[in-house]
Amino acid sequence: MIIPLPKIYYFAGMKNKTWFLISFLLFIFSSCGSNDETPQETVSENDIDAARNFIQSSLNGEYNKARNYMLKDSANLQYFDAYERNFTRLTGEERRDYREATINIHDVKAVADSVSIIIFSNSYKKDRDTLKVVKMDDQWVVDFKYLFEHNADTLQTNVSLNPDSLQ
Repeated sequence: MIIPLPKIYYFAGMKNKTWFLISFLLFIFSSCGSNDETPQETVSENDIDAARNFIQSSLNGEYNKARNYMLKDSANLQYFDAYERNFTRLTGEERRDYREATINIHDVKAVADSVSIIIFSNSYKKDRDTLKVVKMDDQWVVDFKYLFEHNADTLQTNVSLNPDSLQ
C-alpha cells in the first residue's frame, strides 16, 4: 500500500510545528520566573541593618522589597501605601535625587533587647526622621507607623523644638 505524498508532508509539517510550539511554550514559561523586583534576601542582621535596608529600599522606590523589612500590620501597610502613592507622584529628577541619596544615622537608642529607636536623615532632604525597629520571630523589622505617631503618643507638656531627637 502506498501512502499519498501530501499526507506525509502534512504529518512531517505537523511534527515540526508541534516541536516548535512546545519549545516556544517552554521558553515563555521559563522566562516568567525571573522578576527583577523580587527581593533576593530580606533578613537583617541587627536593628541598624533593618532600618538601613528599609530606608534604602524606600529611597530607591523598591516598594515590595521595603515591605519585606517592615512589620506587617494594618496601620503600617496603610501608611506605606500612602508613602508609595506620594513617591510615585514625584518628578523623575526628584526620584533620582532620592535614589542617589545617602543615609545618615544620627542616633540609636536601644529601648529594650528587642526594640530600638533610630534617628536618621538622607543627604537629599536632610530632614531628621524617627523609625522604630523591633525584633519579632528572630528577625528585625521596621515599625513604620512610629514615624508618624511617635509625637502623638506622648504625655509630655514640655515639647522639644526638634521632635526627632533622643534625650
